[in-house]
Amino acid sequence: MRNAGFTWFLLGLMILLDIYVFQAVKMIAPASPRGRLIVTAVYWLLSVASIAMIVALPYSNSATWPKWIRSYVFAIVIGLFVSKLLASLFIAIDDIRRAGTWAIAKVSGRAAAAPAEGGISRSVFLSWISLAVGGGLFGTLLYGFNNKYKYHVNKLRLSFANLPAAFKGLKIVHISDIHSGSFTDRTAVEKGIKKIMEQKPDLILFTGDLVNDRATEMDDYKEVFAQLKAPLGVYSTLGNHDYGDYVHWESAEAKSANLESLKAVHGAMGWRLLMNEHVALEKDGQHIALLGIENWGAKGNFPKYGKMEEAHAGSGQYPFKILMSHDPSHWEAEVLDKYKDVDLMLAGHTHGMQFGLEVPGFKWSPVQYMYKQWAGLYEMDKQRLYVNRGFGFIGYPGRVGILPEITVLELA
Repeated sequence: MRNAGFTWFLLGLMILLDIYVFQAVKMIAPASPRGRLIVTAVYWLLSVASIAMIVALPYSNSATWPKWIRSYVFAIVIGLFVSKLLASLFIAIDDIRRAGTWAIAKVSGRAAAAPAEGGISRSVFLSWISLAVGGGLFGTLLYGFNNKYKYHVNKLRLSFANLPAAFKGLKIVHISDIHSGSFTDRTAVEKGIKKIMEQKPDLILFTGDLVNDRATEMDDYKEVFAQLKAPLGVYSTLGNHDYGDYVHWESAEAKSANLESLKAVHGAMGWRLLMNEHVALEKDGQHIALLGIENWGAKGNFPKYGKMEEAHAGSGQYPFKILMSHDPSHWEAEVLDKYKDVDLMLAGHTHGMQFGLEVPGFKWSPVQYMYKQWAGLYEMDKQRLYVNRGFGFIGYPGRVGILPEITVLELA
């Protein structure tokens, strides 16, 4: 939004969309003058408010706004824009149909057929459809505000032939993408922590994005997440947001200091942060390796901080290996090809886009068009990947269809 050119492009697009969608609104508006006036006033009041927000944004210090206001205002403005964009696709279908009908009538010299008596025209029908789809999407996004703290526990049992006998039955809780900078309800988060501890995990693993940008976002939540305890420990790694790459820092030193502060937060909570390294987990005299690397992504422009070769070095003596790597694209891009002895990789990052549909046997989200592995369990030969849907949220302060996740993996 800091780019003036992009802001004005978005503004122009919003105005054109408002005018275009309003043609459908007029077509289905009540016949009475009063009814039409009310519909017109409500439509343009929302539209002008959204446009005013886009215009004012570059000149306002939105970072100083109360967090909940910033989150909901941005979500509503973007939600209106996307809903109108979707509605316009249906309106365009009607415009193309009408243009074709007009052209055929011109060529044939016949008048276009009128709608049956007592019925409605195709244009009115498609206008209703377009606004129902757009309005339905917007209503769904509003409803999703209520789901951001509805933590869902997913339990899986994974069998591995090479897992040492002492680790059979090991219960791992996997969480990812906390994004504490988005939280506005500490009590709700504490309920999520309680739900994790109710699983009685032997090991807790966190795969990155503790904050949105700044280490100070954990100030109000360090005590909350420090409640996470497990007999074999709590281990963590970094995600793309943890480096502060999406903030304009006053200096390189300030950015570096933020990262060091964030690392200290992990330690203060009793978490063992793995930075391109591995540790041995011991149980009844037997061992497995836990590897953790910094963020490494093969999609978009995400920096590759991770050094898998360093984390893997010296781990060959262990018969079973678990890898924590924030971005699931790392699995196909490097792990499957070069590190075939990694039995289980745990990732997050996608959040399932916080929007989608999941029913038994079927799942869909727009994020799947960018990430092949985006939520749940994936297998290739003897290697497994589990992608957690995220504990927190960012951008859109809600979830539709893809709930915040606590994963419980039992090894067998």
